[in-house]
Amino acid sequence: MNTILVIGAGKSSIYLIEYLSEEVAKRGWNLIVADGQPALAAQKIKNPTRSKAVALDVTNTTELSALVNDCQIVISMMPHALHQRVAEVCIAHKKNLLTASYVDNEMKSLIPEIEEKGLLFLCEMGLDPGIDHMSAMKLIHDIQAKGGSIQSFYSHCGGLIHPDSDNNPWHYKITWNPRNVVNAGKAGAVFLKDGKQTQLPYAELFKNSPVLPVNGWGDYAWYANRDSISYIDIYKIPTVQNFVRTTLRKPDYNSGWQQMIEWGLTDDTHQYTFQQTSLGTFFQSHLEKNGHWNQWTSLRQNTDQVLTKQLLYLGFEDQNTLIPFEKGTATDVMEFVLETKLKLSAGDKDLIIMVHEIEYLLEGKHEKVTASLVVAGEDEAHTAMAKTVSMPLAIAAVKILEGSIAVTGLHIPTIPEIYEPVLEELERFGISFTEEKS
Repeated sequence: MNTILVIGAGKSSIYLIEYLSEEVAKRGWNLIVADGQPALAAQKIKNPTRSKAVALDVTNTTELSALVNDCQIVISMMPHALHQRVAEVCIAHKKNLLTASYVDNEMKSLIPEIEEKGLLFLCEMGLDPGIDHMSAMKLIHDIQAKGGSIQSFYSHCGGLIHPDSDNNPWHYKITWNPRNVVNAGKAGAVFLKDGKQTQLPYAELFKNSPVLPVNGWGDYAWYANRDSISYIDIYKIPTVQNFVRTTLRKPDYNSGWQQMIEWGLTDDTHQYTFQQTSLGTFFQSHLEKNGHWNQWTSLRQNTDQVLTKQLLYLGFEDQNTLIPFEKGTATDVMEFVLETKLKLSAGDKDLIIMVHEIEYLLEGKHEKVTASLVVAGEDEAHTAMAKTVSMPLAIAAVKILEGSIAVTGLHIPTIPEIYEPVLEELERFGISFTEEKS
């Protein structure tokens, strides 16, 4: 009897667990949701007929092994740093593994064992990465099948706030791990521009952000995302002259975050000690220590300026909110700040926007296709982020167990055998693209 093991029941897992609990009930399979807080995990099980939540300390190899041994497929919703532990246990017990995280060198080191045991490890199977790969490769393969040659590829994606719930000067709220938001871009970015490899350091990444108009939703700014270059070979488009993967935000967000970077508020090297320290006290101390206090006092005189409003909103003068830990870096404080000041409120809706812009040559003519995806959240729990991150994983797990996906090895979803059945099922849940040609 098929059993699916989901490890981790955090914010992004709600649609995954709901969908799978319904599927296993219909199919006579079993679902186990393992988490450090099993009571919270149980609340996300929509149909308990053949589903249950259990306690798991993922760092306890004995506990983890016992659960993995009793299933056919594992979906890890844990932070990226814990995937390798789960992967090694999956190999030991000859179980397939799905994650939404990027493939790293540690995961690649397992390829010989994955292939030897005939397993499927499917990574980058979420939103970005995930839906971006699947939808882009479908477009690329369709163009190539007609004899087209890809010249330019821009892929934009953002987890954003719905206009109905946009009520702060950052035009942003947290729908996923706030630490990842604080750390976004720290490695800089590398991409292909006019046939040349271009590199931007962290300090330059959020400056002068280009703007992308999105039909019906307004203008969004973008910044280049990590290493785009490595995907040129993966996507098999050697003729491309521009290849950029980006993250979308509102323009005010990017300009405001640039100030955070310049003032060292995303630094994770210097340790502070906090003793009943308020946010306002920390910000003043940090800016004074780094020589930026005069800039803030000058800026503070203009209360109508967007940046002033943004910084006040984050708590630059907040003497009531205390930092809830004794030691930490500016990154730690900013993680707490985002989680506290930019959290979703009851009834808030988020928004996912993804846009592919592909230019190509076909029969000597320049053509362009723009494919757009917009998904709106239902409320603060059933977010568009959770839906788009977890539904590809849930669907893929079912397709693998029923035999619709039969490939083995370490994969990301760039081949038709994987992306075709998953994209087809995603359309049933309102996750589909509209295309415009020009």
